[in-house]
Amino acid sequence: MATVKVVMRKNKKSDGTYPLVIRITKNKKTSYIGLEYSILEKDWDAVTQRIRKSHPNSERMNNFIIKKLSEATNTALQLETEKDHVSSATVRQKIKPLAGSTFCAQAQLYIDRLKKDGKFNQYSASKPRLKHFKEYVNGDIAFQDISMALLSRFKADIKTKYKMSERTAINHLVFIRSVFSQAIGEKVCDKKYYPFGKEGMKIKFPDTKKIGLNLEEVKKIEDLELPNNRHDHARDIWLLSFYFAGMRISDVLRLKWSDFQDGRLVYIMGKNDKGDSLKIPDKAAKILDKQKALKNEKNDLVFRDLDIVPDWDNEFDVNRHIASRTNAIDSNLKAVRDAAGITKPLSMHISRHTFGNISGEKISIKILQKLYRHASPVTTAGYQFNFVHKEADEALDAVLGL
Repeated sequence: MATVKVVMRKNKKSDGTYPLVIRITKNKKTSYIGLEYSILEKDWDAVTQRIRKSHPNSERMNNFIIKKLSEATNTALQLETEKDHVSSATVRQKIKPLAGSTFCAQAQLYIDRLKKDGKFNQYSASKPRLKHFKEYVNGDIAFQDISMALLSRFKADIKTKYKMSERTAINHLVFIRSVFSQAIGEKVCDKKYYPFGKEGMKIKFPDTKKIGLNLEEVKKIEDLELPNNRHDHARDIWLLSFYFAGMRISDVLRLKWSDFQDGRLVYIMGKNDKGDSLKIPDKAAKILDKQKALKNEKNDLVFRDLDIVPDWDNEFDVNRHIASRTNAIDSNLKAVRDAAGITKPLSMHISRHTFGNISGEKISIKILQKLYRHASPVTTAGYQFNFVHKEADEALDAVLGL
């Protein structure tokens, strides 16, 4: 008869924990089924095959172990009743849990898919979010044990422990929600355990302050004499982004000479695949002429920041290089800001805010939607709300009699 036990394997993980498995032994041959839980050795009682109370999640993890042990034992008995010969491998095959049946295992699948899909920024942001959650639950946790109360405590804990902002803490919850959605879609988790939605945990992003430069400050940047080539290069990229309605840095660095036709820029925005064309402003043309003198004959790129990309078919690697160059450009823009005597922040994303700030109420929402490449005018109106102050100012003046 097959014997079924829960044991701790002795292959220590990098975080100091050991994995728990179901061990099936039949005719002196053994097979293992991973429970996808890992705990510290001091928290395991090998005699009772249970997690000690010293572990913060011992009760619910023990309930999970009891359930899986019962399922494995019943399956082994059923197989032996139906067949004359059953191996430990046969029992394991029958009762092996679904891949990613616990939260952290499914979360790792989610992160691995981000990498496969080339989404470097989401991948690099998701890794520490999973790490923080694993630390909080001390290893792993079943989907059904993730309640609204647990999520609220987790959010409060990471804000305190890691000195995180409300926005960053909310992003951790968004990550957890995404993993749940993936698991439900793949039938790994029953949707009744979904802790978000109408009757669950509400995710509300705090308002953020969007600051853009004014025309006078932009002119200061344009008129600067910058002997340092890195600072001058960062200034040119920032200005070109601004001249093309706050074009995102990822799109600026991917620009090719073939994107410019008949005095217009024709390109597809990387973020949402929306395409359109814009006239080339005279100020932008001067920057482009400057880049033509530096053109690399081996590729068609306008800027040479991505010359080092070895494989353009590897989207993940391309985005990794874009992120690296963005950090370097933002660092040089700090020197540009100081040289211009500007007190506001200056980064590549600020070019988009600057276009919004200067356009203010001068341009209709419909045209701004086209320039920003937003899918919905609602998105444009919400974005532009940060830079429209005329009516509020007039109302304040009316009340104060000014």
